[in-house]
Amino acid sequence: MTSFSDIDWTQWNPQDRAVLCFIFRGNELLLIHKKRGLGGGKINAPGGKIEPGESPREAAIRETQEEVGLTPLDPRPLGELSFQFTDGYSVHCIVFRAEGHQGIAIETDEAVPIWTALDAVPYEAMWADDREWLPLLIAGRAFRARYVFDGETMLSQEMELLPEGAVFS
Repeated sequence: MTSFSDIDWTQWNPQDRAVLCFIFRGNELLLIHKKRGLGGGKINAPGGKIEPGESPREAAIRETQEEVGLTPLDPRPLGELSFQFTDGYSVHCIVFRAEGHQGIAIETDEAVPIWTALDAVPYEAMWADDREWLPLLIAGRAFRARYVFDGETMLSQEMELLPEGAVFS
């Protein structure tokens, strides 16, 4: 499987379910320099796998607390990402947007927090797909996207805008 059309997305079942949580503060966005795991060394947002019995929203709050010490306020889902890697790994991710937070950002063994101006997002240090959908999240637009990756190389993609209030599962 090397392209989007090689996959029957109607039957696709990811190995992992995960979340990302982007916190906004005025004209800034909280990003992290990820220290380990999938995407280690890249710039991303706090996030990770959804634990058994946990809702995506609960996972977004927990992962943000664990990775940078902040509690996002009222995170709302705005995006849905499906990733298929050519090595067989697959992950489904719900992307959250929070308009504020409680606490002070701290470095942990997982991540270094980075407050970034909205007009200075370092896309060159992020996953290739981020430049496709992150501008939509910044603009407050709901979206769904599917990607095929070979390692860190994006091979193919499909994205659609969704109506406001779209439901993600």
